[in-house]
Amino acid sequence: MTELRPWLVERLARLCSVATDRIDLDRPFREYGLSSRNAVALSGQLAQFLGRPVAPTIIWEHPTVRRLTDHLTDTPPPEPARAPAVVLGRNDDTALAVIGIGCRLPGGISSPGTFWEFLCSGGDAIREVPEGRWEAYRRTSPAHVAVLDGTTRLGGYLDDIEGFDAEFFGIAPAEAAELDPQQRMFLEVAWESLEHAGIPADGLAGSRTGVFVGASGDDFARLRMEDLPGITGWSLPGTTLSVIANRLSYLLDLRGPSLTVDTACSSSLVALHLAAQSLLTGESELAVVAGVNVLLSPGGTVYADQAEASSPTGRCRPFDADADGIVRGEGCVSVVLKRYGDAVRDGDRVLALVRGTATNQDGRSNGLTAPNPAAQQDLLAQAYERARIAPAAVGYVEAHGTGTRLGDPIEAGALGKELGGPARAGSGPLFIGSVKSNLGHLEAAAGLVGLVKNVLALHHGRIPPTLHHTRPNPAVPLFDLGLEVVSRLTDWPASAGERVAGVSSFGIGGTNAHAVLSDPPRTVRP
Repeated sequence: MTELRPWLVERLARLCSVATDRIDLDRPFREYGLSSRNAVALSGQLAQFLGRPVAPTIIWEHPTVRRLTDHLTDTPPPEPARAPAVVLGRNDDTALAVIGIGCRLPGGISSPGTFWEFLCSGGDAIREVPEGRWEAYRRTSPAHVAVLDGTTRLGGYLDDIEGFDAEFFGIAPAEAAELDPQQRMFLEVAWESLEHAGIPADGLAGSRTGVFVGASGDDFARLRMEDLPGITGWSLPGTTLSVIANRLSYLLDLRGPSLTVDTACSSSLVALHLAAQSLLTGESELAVVAGVNVLLSPGGTVYADQAEASSPTGRCRPFDADADGIVRGEGCVSVVLKRYGDAVRDGDRVLALVRGTATNQDGRSNGLTAPNPAAQQDLLAQAYERARIAPAAVGYVEAHGTGTRLGDPIEAGALGKELGGPARAGSGPLFIGSVKSNLGHLEAAAGLVGLVKNVLALHHGRIPPTLHHTRPNPAVPLFDLGLEVVSRLTDWPASAGERVAGVSSFGIGGTNAHAVLSDPPRTVRP
């Protein structure tokens, strides 16, 4: 079809108001200013031109004129051969044990038990922004007030971000006043995760315990450091993201790696990946992995509104026909990890196993913030190959599941191609869902919240419902992809004597992460 390329160049130039001779065949569409809405419209026009159906996500799968026309005119390559199902090697050296959990989440959730009850009951923690949270911005200018009056006010907000027992942690009042609420909350939740694991925190001094935290919000730092006359000798360590992890390592005299990871919304799952590598190489003998996010400024919400990413209805509806955007959220989760063999040796309670992790990057996709379907599929392939688990063995994937018109079809397509469809060969659909429907999008903490949900689901043998899913998104052919959204409390699907789950998390800059989990052997399940 030699006429396809000039037709596409002409349509792109018209949509983006540029001359046809300025169109570079190898430049991503987004760089010409092609909006998501126009990209979907262009895919519809392509379908009419070709006289056959075209996926609405095709612009993101092939984000340049050359790649798109080559794809549409070439014969697609055959599907790669799939490996047969693999029996999990429960005792091999690559398994990591989750032995403790701590959490502080919207809806009054302060323990693994209350989180599980909340999930099973279909809890919805979305509420109006707490009174007074944004009040400082109303005292600046009429322009600020006008913006605030039109800003989305619904989100997954915590009841209390001020409370902190500084004396318990040996922190002087003057220093405590300068601490980012993310530092305070992480200290408390990390301590609780160690208690849940049965590990006395004050007995870890000098040990190779690593601390890996996902965090990206710097609202407190911006607010605090703009008050030049009020800056004190405690302000910098109190506001710097790197110190979130360092604070625990200092407090407990830990000698393992101590780092805060910022890859935006995939931060905490990337932190888990780094912790896994540290444990498997022997660099760490124990790891505390956490994610934390606090929403002090309306700035991020204003951005989401302007980018048309916020849900006007204030609810996240993953993979649903009425999905209309994200809802922001805040909170903290922490897990304690050991090598599986060490956990068995030490008599620890093993809640779940981390079988494998993977991270990658979208590369030059259709814009810096645009997802890359091929990268997501490759990420899944890497994670399950490392875990030595075949697609048919996976029962459930806790998806990134933001409930956006673009993100959901792309993610579902990657899941279907790699883990669903023919790969399941009679094993039933792959169940998918997202805790963002309950809590909102916890951004840097989102991936680890999904992981904790999976750990609890594996432990209890039931999958909690994803809320607000009534009609499948027409752009997401769930049946054809071999997928099913879990919309009610569901028993774990029958399999070869094991439960396997995955969790995905994607960052706005293109850093992706996935983790594979399984239940522990029945002999160590509490």
